[in-house]
Amino acid sequence: MSLALTGCSGVDGFSVLKPKGTSGEMSLDMIKLALFIMLGVFAVVITIYIYVLIRYRKRKGKDVMPEQVHGNNVLEIIWTAIPIILLTILAIPTVKYTFNMSEIKASEDSITVKVTGYQYWWEFQYPDLGIKTAQELHIPVGKKVNFIIEGKDVLHSFWIPALGGKVDVVPGRTNTLVLDAKKPGVYQGKCAELCGAGHALMDFKVIAQEESDFNKWVAQMKQPSTVQTAQQKQGEALFNQNCLGCHAGTNKNIKGPDLTKFGTRSTIAGILPHDEENLKKWLKDPTAVKPGARMPKIDYLEPQEMEALVEYLMSRK
Repeated sequence: MSLALTGCSGVDGFSVLKPKGTSGEMSLDMIKLALFIMLGVFAVVITIYIYVLIRYRKRKGKDVMPEQVHGNNVLEIIWTAIPIILLTILAIPTVKYTFNMSEIKASEDSITVKVTGYQYWWEFQYPDLGIKTAQELHIPVGKKVNFIIEGKDVLHSFWIPALGGKVDVVPGRTNTLVLDAKKPGVYQGKCAELCGAGHALMDFKVIAQEESDFNKWVAQMKQPSTVQTAQQKQGEALFNQNCLGCHAGTNKNIKGPDLTKFGTRSTIAGILPHDEENLKKWLKDPTAVKPGARMPKIDYLEPQEMEALVEYLMSRK
């Protein structure tokens, strides 16, 4: 049983076998077809294998030698033709599926999201809505989402297993993908292209919401965050001194994610639960959490200063 489950994921919303979108359902149909063909081939091969083992096994006093069929034209034609037929059965719907996927187009009421892949995080920009975030992608249920996908450093691959589709993220090239979510939920996204030491942890979450909830999230994102306490004001000053260059995009060499609404997120760095202790852990040594992360350590602050910086970041809602 353990061996059978080694390829399965225990993460909710991270299975191609439980699709929640149109593209994912089409992908599952192709998986089922390929699986049935392979199971049929396996059944025939294992049946012949067991028959030969029993029929021609070595027995005391008997020397049973199977008939040699090398050079038998009829048999060679049969076991050449059968794979061709099976591949044809698989190829026809695969080609049809490929064209059907390409025909899924954005509609007038679709949401456009510009996706940018970095080592090792994701940026999501909504150009029509005037908002930008990172690591957590919000989409409305029942609407097509038009993804415009780009890369800024090395090769990545944008993949949301439950919704379907997997698109290469290539620096200098723009790729597109249209997906939808049929049910509300939180779905796991991954980078599916080996991109360095932190590749396995280059995760993001897709939060599919009813349209009314999505509109509330958009409105919240557009509301400016306010600094209320003296400690938060100190944290804001520390943020401006230590973090603003990267996280406001003014440093062209090292660009970090937008932290405007950091306090609303459910994860830190896309992988840690969103709480103060994990935020301190991340700030003090990012590469210990996510190998290869380009964010420098902030391990030089006094404990009280770290508390102020953390409170300020968590208050950005």
